[in-house]
Amino acid sequence: MTDTTRITGEVPSGPAADAAGLIDMVLGIVRAQVLHAFAELRIADHLADGAQTAREVAGREGSQVRATYRLMRAAASMGVLSYAGDGRFGLTGTGHLLRADVPGSLRAFALLHASRSHWQPWQLFPDAVRQGTSQAKRALGADLFDYLARPENADQAKLFTDAMTDWSRLTVHGAVAALDTAGVSTVLDVGGADGQFVLELMAAHPGLRGLVLDLPHVVAGAREEAAKCGLSGRFSAVPGDFFAEVPAADLYLLKTILHDWDDDQAIAILRNCRSAAAGGGRALVVETVIGEIGQPDLATLSDMGMLCVAGGIERDLAEFDTLFAASGWDRGETYPVGGGYYSLELHAR
Repeated sequence: MTDTTRITGEVPSGPAADAAGLIDMVLGIVRAQVLHAFAELRIADHLADGAQTAREVAGREGSQVRATYRLMRAAASMGVLSYAGDGRFGLTGTGHLLRADVPGSLRAFALLHASRSHWQPWQLFPDAVRQGTSQAKRALGADLFDYLARPENADQAKLFTDAMTDWSRLTVHGAVAALDTAGVSTVLDVGGADGQFVLELMAAHPGLRGLVLDLPHVVAGAREEAAKCGLSGRFSAVPGDFFAEVPAADLYLLKTILHDWDDDQAIAILRNCRSAAAGGGRALVVETVIGEIGQPDLATLSDMGMLCVAGGIERDLAEFDTLFAASGWDRGETYPVGGGYYSLELHAR
């Protein structure tokens, strides 16, 4: 450890402090890669039973000892690890979230955002702003979702699904708890991947029948999850394209779907849901909502990722209302459900 007891002087202020703050922002790219390596090398899993030295962790992982120490020291400076003395590091609460297969894990989320499917387009971000379009096709040879659908990228597709599942856990519980299902018998999870949202809703309301609509290479995972939950008897996974057709239902769930698409595409999805909706049909949109300009706002940072990588957009309430009005829906109650996300309840016109 560095001996700081003989360091003297005051912390700079004014322009020097501004420069330090800007440098700290720029080094966000380094933080992302520290978290990527930390997750890839399963440092949190190696420390699950208590504090250890870098040599012990490197022995388990097969990594170089000094480089492992340097990584763990950097992670400690970020609050992911704590220092227990004598070269031993332990997990903080944040660090525990980078363990695999623990409640609330965000390990896959950390891996995804430094993976080739997401990291490579960011190198072209200035062009995304110049052109107003995603750079995934230039960087990857295909738009993001087409890239993930390719058989040779199955590992990246699984990582994407795992990351979205982990992220969803931050919001699903709150959305399910707050949703009134009176008068609802059939619920369709639009683009629902493994069906986490609709399956949890079905578990909370035993009278509901649930469906997931997603691409053919995705729906098998939804069937597997339904079987694990013991809900296969009242669950169906439908392969399809929500731009083409949506099955009939009483309630449509659109969780983090609209932000993946531009306005015309989002309206097409909503309009297809509205066309298929039974009389008195409803929808529940779960998304981030951009707040007051100039205030710290995770949604505005997510919006940059949507611009560069996925080709979508995060929206404020006025922008959402424009989409809803154009597709035959009226927005009703709107409320936070956790993780910076909101539920926007829609009623068919």
